[in-house]
Amino acid sequence: MKNRILTHEQIQHIVKRIAYQIYETNVDEKMIVVAGINGGGVNFAKKIVAMLKKITDAEIVLCKMDMDKKDPLKSGVSTSISEDTYTDKSIVLVDDVLNSGTTLIYGTHHFLKTPIKQLKTAVLVNRNHKKYPIKADFKGISLSTSLNEHIKVVFETKNDAVYLE
Repeated sequence: MKNRILTHEQIQHIVKRIAYQIYETNVDEKMIVVAGINGGGVNFAKKIVAMLKKITDAEIVLCKMDMDKKDPLKSGVSTSISEDTYTDKSIVLVDDVLNSGTTLIYGTHHFLKTPIKQLKTAVLVNRNHKKYPIKADFKGISLSTSLNEHIKVVFETKNDAVYLE
């Protein structure tokens, strides 16, 4: 059984709101790195980057972050841009769903090995099932769900949606 939680239009509004929140937090920055975690995080990050480019003259850099989401320690974490690119920069780490916090905490850990200006997190859906002390600085929606429920995020041209299954 699928229950639509967010429609395409609602997701577009969330992207715009989060982009403005990121801009406000980084109003004096010349460059903002938006790092999307592989999968839905990258897709959500691309939408945020597109909106940021419309509202600020700052250089917006999309970074793709790869990790094994089931076992981030096994394969480690890698980024599509060099460490030099994000050293002393403001970074926003993006994922589609914050469930246990595992991917965000390992993504954060990766960036904290380098001197950075600040690190914020953004998620489309915050499920409130965290096992790590990490929070979403910018979030689209918070849902109190049971552990056996699943959030499915679909990014399709003009048909983005979030479902509770």
